[in-house]
Amino acid sequence: MAVKKYKPYTPSRRFMIGYDFSELTNKRPEKSLTKTIGRTGWRNNQGRITSRFMAGGHKRLYRIIDFKGYDKVDIPAKVASVEYDPYRTARIVLLNFADGEKRYVLAWKGAKKGQVVMNGEKWEIASGNRRQLKDIPEGMNIFNLEVTPFSEGKLIKSAGSIATIAGRDEALKAVFVKMPSGELRRFNENCWATIWELSNADHKNVIIGKAGRQRWLGRKPRVLWKNMNPVDHPLGWWEAHSPIGSKRGPKSFSGKLVSAGMKTRKGKKWSDKFIVSKRK
Repeated sequence: MAVKKYKPYTPSRRFMIGYDFSELTNKRPEKSLTKTIGRTGWRNNQGRITSRFMAGGHKRLYRIIDFKGYDKVDIPAKVASVEYDPYRTARIVLLNFADGEKRYVLAWKGAKKGQVVMNGEKWEIASGNRRQLKDIPEGMNIFNLEVTPFSEGKLIKSAGSIATIAGRDEALKAVFVKMPSGELRRFNENCWATIWELSNADHKNVIIGKAGRQRWLGRKPRVLWKNMNPVDHPLGWWEAHSPIGSKRGPKSFSGKLVSAGMKTRKGKKWSDKFIVSKRK
């Protein structure tokens, strides 16, 4: 996926960088695989804002994505189109299966119209094919990885993301995967993953350029905490950019200390036992 620059005929256009959408083959989505999702304005049932700095945004149509794939084993599918999805950073592809069913899946790097993909261990190791970890050789790149077997892909789903099969333990029936963060994590060998890496790696090079483009994405302007009122933030009610006046250090919106080196992870998670080595 390539990006494009604009001629600076306005100040906002001078540094703006966007997509060129050259690899997309279809502008309108498959109607049977879409649905509308209502907007809450990021407020709860009492009308109170639960997520700050978020509101509005352009109208969007949700594409129903298949993150499983294990119910279509040994059924060949042909890529009908490569499309844009407003709800995610990666691109998606429309697959036409041999049994007549159509499904959307996450697009891999180099996905092209007419390409044939397969799910299952009987087929070759090729980009876009979905397999269990025990059937994927070491050193292979993967994405859309399950946390527990036969659930659905939960990890490595954003643009350009990639994980690598680092090793396996036959006694534990486990596979070690190096995550994009550098963390080495143990997974059950029966978990499913898609081979290769995700599309749209140039997403990191996009520059928004102006505030209005952020509003199209549903993001409101953020105000510096020291310029807020004390009712809105623990560090509020100070004069412009003067020091915060807090002897204990800066605090978060909820009043907790957030000084350098402060741990922000909340307690222990059930999945901590699967971490072989933490991210650097």
